Amino acid sequence: MQKWICEPCGYIYDPEVGDADGGIAPGTAFENIPEDWVCPVCGAAKEDFAPYNED
Repeated sequence: MQKWICEPCGYIYDPEVGDADGGIAPGTAFENIPEDWVCPVCGAAKEDFAPYNED
């Protein structure tokens, strides 16, 4: 599954892990996260994330 990076702080959303503190279950694709979800590190909006490629 595609990982996404928070451009302001560098947090990486991994859909296999989810975001337990934010109520996002493991296995949740970024596209399926509610629009009002924010970065758990810096509070940036979902629109501030970009696709992340590890290579």
